[in-house]
Amino acid sequence: MARVSAPYDVPGATHVYSGKVRDLYDLPNGHLLMVASDRISAYDHALEPPIPDKGEILTRMSLWWFDQLADVAPNHVVSTDVPDVVAGRGIEVERLDMVTVECIARGYLTGSGLADYRASGVVSGIALPPGLTDGSKLPEPIFTPSTKAEYGGHDEPISYEQVADAVGSELAARLRDLTLEVYARGEALARERGIIVADTKIEVGLRGDGTLVLADELLTPDSSRFWPADAWEPGRAQTSYDKQFVRDWLTSPASGWDRASDTPPPRLPGEIVERTRARYVEAYETLTGETFRR
Repeated sequence: MARVSAPYDVPGATHVYSGKVRDLYDLPNGHLLMVASDRISAYDHALEPPIPDKGEILTRMSLWWFDQLADVAPNHVVSTDVPDVVAGRGIEVERLDMVTVECIARGYLTGSGLADYRASGVVSGIALPPGLTDGSKLPEPIFTPSTKAEYGGHDEPISYEQVADAVGSELAARLRDLTLEVYARGEALARERGIIVADTKIEVGLRGDGTLVLADELLTPDSSRFWPADAWEPGRAQTSYDKQFVRDWLTSPASGWDRASDTPPPRLPGEIVERTRARYVEAYETLTGETFRR
């Protein structure tokens, strides 16, 4: 059932679901059409206005990553030949049995992982060494899964043992290994191009024969934390390519919004929208070496 109305009327496709960013449509051939919108969310609120070209940037970046990591795991892409109304932001994809766990890898300590570490020295059941701070590089990447909440809900961190209880020990091990391999390969490749991938969340589906398939988006600024490598400095909040830029504005005195209140966030000012779009473009161009239209 759709959570929000679909922004596109796609010929020959039936809208079946909308999430925070992506819209799904049934296709007559049994596949799905996945469309990345320009919507942006923060703190479980959909924000207005959308960020121009964001959906196309995310789609192009995911396709680039799927190509780079084709030897690690298959992906869900069937075709990029889609109706003109969603050209550039739509992909025809396989229908998969999606895993009900958020598969997250962290190579650096920040965000909710940092909060858990400060409270207990443990992140998702993994004890970390003392003395780490915001932005610290971990001794080795760790698998820090979470629950997969419904739209508008909150994902909750869980341990590897809880994943094994939920999906079985064999599948849990495969999910952990795939997540860490995707992160390791992606982090190394991005670092060569001047971007640190601090952490990432991947979406995984199963084919009927049990094959794990990478789905949804892959290693984008929406599913990962991207930091400029030349600005990395542990001990403080890092400069970011992701929507942390929007979060920072929302929680600043300039927005006038109280996150703890029941009041929805204010509209994003034009300057914030433009600067956010520029960050997405910069991340895409820095990573891929390709030029996105200005």
